[in-house]
Amino acid sequence: MDLLVYLVLSVVGIIFIMPFAWMVANSFKDIRGIYQYPPEFIPEVWHFENYSEAWTMTHFDLGFLNSAFVAAAVVLGQLFTASLAGYSFARLRYPGRDKIFLLYISLMMVPFTVLLIPLYVQMRYFNWISTLQAVIVPFLFTPWGTFMMRQFMVTIPRELEDAARIDGCGFFRTYWLIILPLTKPALATLAIFTFVNTWNSFQWPLIVLGKPKVKTLPLLLASFQNQSGMRTPWHLIMAAATFVVIPVLIAFVVGQKYYVRGIVTSGIKGGG
Repeated sequence: MDLLVYLVLSVVGIIFIMPFAWMVANSFKDIRGIYQYPPEFIPEVWHFENYSEAWTMTHFDLGFLNSAFVAAAVVLGQLFTASLAGYSFARLRYPGRDKIFLLYISLMMVPFTVLLIPLYVQMRYFNWISTLQAVIVPFLFTPWGTFMMRQFMVTIPRELEDAARIDGCGFFRTYWLIILPLTKPALATLAIFTFVNTWNSFQWPLIVLGKPKVKTLPLLLASFQNQSGMRTPWHLIMAAATFVVIPVLIAFVVGQKYYVRGIVTSGIKGGG
C-alpha cells in the first residue's frame, strides 16, 4: 500500500515539475532551439548569456529591488498584525470577541475584484498612485492570516500564560515573550503564503504602478514581450521567468519544515 502511495505521489510530482523543468531547459537555448521541431528537452549548446541579457534588457535589477521591498514589508506587516489580532481573539476575553472575529473573517468571502474601484479611489485620495505604498499598506492586514494564527494560538496551554502573568507580564509582554515564540510554525506558514502571493501579485500592481521605476517583477516580465520587436524572444522570457521563480522556491525550501507543522497544527482545536 505504501509503495502504491509513493508511486502515485512520484507520478504527480513529475507532472507538476515538468513545466518548471521545461522552462529552465528553454532558458538555456537560443531562439532557433526554442522553435526546433521535433523539440529537444536538453539544449545542444548551453547559452548562459541569456540570463545576463534578460536581466539588463528590461531593468530587472530595479524590479527585483521593488518586489523584494514590497514582499518584505507586506510579510512583516501581516506577521505582526495577524499574530497580534490572533492573540486577541484566542487568548483575551472581552464582550463581543467572537462576534467581532466572525465579522472580521467574513471579509474572506469578499472577492478582491469588488474592492478594486474603492481601493483605487482611496489610493488616489492619498496621492499614492505610482508609489510602493499603494501595494503595501492595503495588504498589511489579513483576515485569513488572523484566522490561522487564532486557530494555532488556541492550542497553546493556558498554564504558560498564567505563569507569565504571575511573574508580572502584561498582555503585550505575554504575547511577545511567551505566545509568539511558540507560534513559529504558523508564522512561517503565513510568511510563505504571503511572500508567494505578494511576489506574484499582478492585477493590483498593474492598476496602481504606472511609472517604470516602481514596477515589480511580474509587471516587467509581462512587458518583456512588448519591448522585443516582431519576434518574441522566448529564450530570454524563459530566463527571466526562471530567476523570478527562484526566490519563491528558496522561500518554500527554507520554511518547508515549519510550513508542514503549521498546516498540520493550525486547525486542531476550535475553541478559546
